[in-house]
Amino acid sequence: MSYKINKKDGFVIVEYLDKKLDTKLAPTLKSEFILLVGNNETNILLDLKNCNYCDSSGLSAILVANRLCKSNDGVFVLSGLQPPVERLITVSQLEEMINIAPTLKDGIDVMQNALKK
Repeated sequence: MSYKINKKDGFVIVEYLDKKLDTKLAPTLKSEFILLVGNNETNILLDLKNCNYCDSSGLSAILVANRLCKSNDGVFVLSGLQPPVERLITVSQLEEMINIAPTLKDGIDVMQNALKK
């Protein structure tokens, strides 16, 4: 699994670089979220612009990140959803639960606005 972590002022951007977020890769991403929150990085922006496929394990990793951030008074934002991944989020009716932004730039704006509150 490949990803980049970029620390910003008050939050972390996790740029997921693989095309799939599935049963093979999701546990590693989930572990990374646990480590980040364990290191007091409770505001996470996950950019999935490179990901064209997500299964239930990938969705589980996303939900774990969202829950970890929220339960630690943080913010979780998801950006760059490709149509197949966006459909999964919509079918799962998660667009109400998760902060979603169309692009990384929009995601940064959503995060910064949420941190101002």
